[in-house]
Amino acid sequence: MAETKSSVRQGAAPHVLILPIPAQGHINSMLKLAELLCLSGINVTFVNTQQNHSGLFSFADVQSRFGQFPGICFETVPDGLSASFSNPEDFVTDLFDRLKNVIKPGFRDLLTSNRLKSDARGPVSCIIADGVLGFAIDVAEELGIPCISFRTISACCVWVFFCSQKLVENGDVPFKDEDMDRLITSVPEMESFLRCRDLPSFYRAKEVNTPNLDFVNTGTLYSVRAAAHLLSTFDDIEAPILSQLRSYWPNMYTIDPLNALLNNLRSSTTSKCNSSLPVSSNASLYAEDRKIVYVSFGSIAMVSREQWLEIWYGLVNSSYRFLWVKRPDSLIAKDDEDSQIQAELVEATKERGYSLYWAPPEEVLNHPAVGLFFTHSGWNSTLESMVAGVPIVCWPHLADQQ
Repeated sequence: MAETKSSVRQGAAPHVLILPIPAQGHINSMLKLAELLCLSGINVTFVNTQQNHSGLFSFADVQSRFGQFPGICFETVPDGLSASFSNPEDFVTDLFDRLKNVIKPGFRDLLTSNRLKSDARGPVSCIIADGVLGFAIDVAEELGIPCISFRTISACCVWVFFCSQKLVENGDVPFKDEDMDRLITSVPEMESFLRCRDLPSFYRAKEVNTPNLDFVNTGTLYSVRAAAHLLSTFDDIEAPILSQLRSYWPNMYTIDPLNALLNNLRSSTTSKCNSSLPVSSNASLYAEDRKIVYVSFGSIAMVSREQWLEIWYGLVNSSYRFLWVKRPDSLIAKDDEDSQIQAELVEATKERGYSLYWAPPEEVLNHPAVGLFFTHSGWNSTLESMVAGVPIVCWPHLADQQ
C-alpha cells in the first residue's frame, strides 16, 4: 500500500479506472460518467472486455465523443465469451460465471501489469467499479487503491437486493406463478405497492439458492466495503428508498440524470455527439411533431418470430409512423422464411416505418418528431425518456426491468 501511495505524483490529475459489468446498458451509463470526469480534467482508463470493446467502437460514437480528451485510455481484459447465446437468461448465467473465472484474474493482471504502470498519466488513484463486481473491491484493497461502487440500476432495485434475506425469511420468495399479484411486505417503503411480478427476474427461480441470485446477493454484501457509492438516479424520483440506503451507505451520491448534466457541460468544442438520425430517403418520416413511435429493446433482449410479427403488425395497424432499432442478433431462430417475411414487411411499410441496427437513443428521444417510446424498460432508457419528456410503453424482459 505504501508503494502505491508514494508513487502518486505531487499535483498530478487523479487517474480513475472505470470497470463496468460487460453488458451494454451498464457500459453506456459508465461511459457517461467517464465523459463527465474527462470534462472535469480527470484522467480516465475505461476497461472493457475484448468483445464489448470491439463492438463499442464499431457501432457507437465513442471516437467522436472521446477523441478530443488526451487523458482517456481504453483498455481490455479477456472475456471468455462464446460466439453467441440462445436467450437472455443464458447470457446472464454465462456472464456471472465468466466474471469469476475469466474477468476477475484478467482485471488483476491489468492493474499489476506494465500496461498501466508505464502510463504517462501516473498510477491509478481510484477505481470506480460496477456495484455487483465485488471482486473489484478485493483487488483494490489488495493493491491499496480506493474503490467506489457505481450502481447503474434504480435505487428501488438495489434496495430489494439489500432485503433479499428478509424476502426469504418472510416467505416472499420463492413464489408460485399464480402469486404474481401478491403484495411483498418485507421491503420497507415499498409494502403498499411492490408485487411478486415487480421483483427482479432473478427472484422467479423455483429455489432460493440459485447462481444468479447468489451472485447479486454477494455483490450487494461486498458493496458495503466500498469507499463510496454512486447511484444512477436522483432524489426527486426515489427519495424514500435513498433514505433507507443511506443508513447502510453514508457516503452515497446520486449523479443522474447524467445525460442532462453532460448536455449542460458540453460546448461546440467538446464531446457533442455527432451522430444523426437515419433520415436517408425517409425524410417524410420525421416531418410531423411528436407523431413517431420509437421502438428499441436494448442490447440483450431477444424477440421470437411470433413476437416480432405481432409488434410489426401492431405498429402498422396503429397508423403511426415508427422507427424500430433492431439488433442483428435480436430475432430468435431466424431462417430463410423469416428473412423473406421481414423483407416483405419492410417493403410494405417503408413509407411509414424505418428499421435499422443502431441509432443514438438520446438523440432519437430528443428529436421533436418522436412522441412515444416502446422499450424493454431498461434503467438507462427510463431515465433518458424522463429527461426527453417522452411517454413510454414498457415491455420488460429480465433483471431489474420488471
